[in-house]
Amino acid sequence: MLLILIGALGTTVLVLRAGERIEVVKVTEPVPAGKRVPQSAVESVMVAKDSGVQYVTWDQRDLLSTEYWAATDLTEGSLLVGSMLTGKPDIADGKALVGLSLKDGQYPKGLKAGDTVALYRVGSDAARESGSSGSDSDTGSGTAADNLLVASARVSEVTETSGETISSGDLPVSVLVTADEARVLTPSASAGEVAVVRVPKSAS
Repeated sequence: MLLILIGALGTTVLVLRAGERIEVVKVTEPVPAGKRVPQSAVESVMVAKDSGVQYVTWDQRDLLSTEYWAATDLTEGSLLVGSMLTGKPDIADGKALVGLSLKDGQYPKGLKAGDTVALYRVGSDAARESGSSGSDSDTGSGTAADNLLVASARVSEVTETSGETISSGDLPVSVLVTADEARVLTPSASAGEVAVVRVPKSAS
């Protein structure tokens, strides 16, 4: 009788543990590696507690947009675990992140992280230089190739705009380029003379 009671008690404990559930983070849209996970890209789901899986719990979600980046490309529908995140953005050797502050007319509508883009130098100086060497010297317009800075770059992050940045029309964007491309791009980026054009991913 005692053995039967012990067996029944053990079974009850196992059933109770199997029924213990926790609230965790589920990814609702793709998030590229090296980008923060925005609040708009997550939702809560209940799963069975498993000590062998380091789920990111729902009460930890605020850390996603302040302290962590995606360590790998996150797919829609995946449950977020610790190994999918990193405390610093992963930039491979020979690569560099360059920040851009883009004005209205310098970027396409709907630009987002993961997009492949071409980067062009714009502004009066660029027009004069291309016009002096191009076939359209009378108009000073030159050719697009004259002002191409980077043929293919990946958008790493597009910062949410609010308040003052909306009134100014500036859009902060980070792009991933090679170290050599960064040296060419940085002077124009610091002067606010870069325009972004979305191109097919096959161009990367």
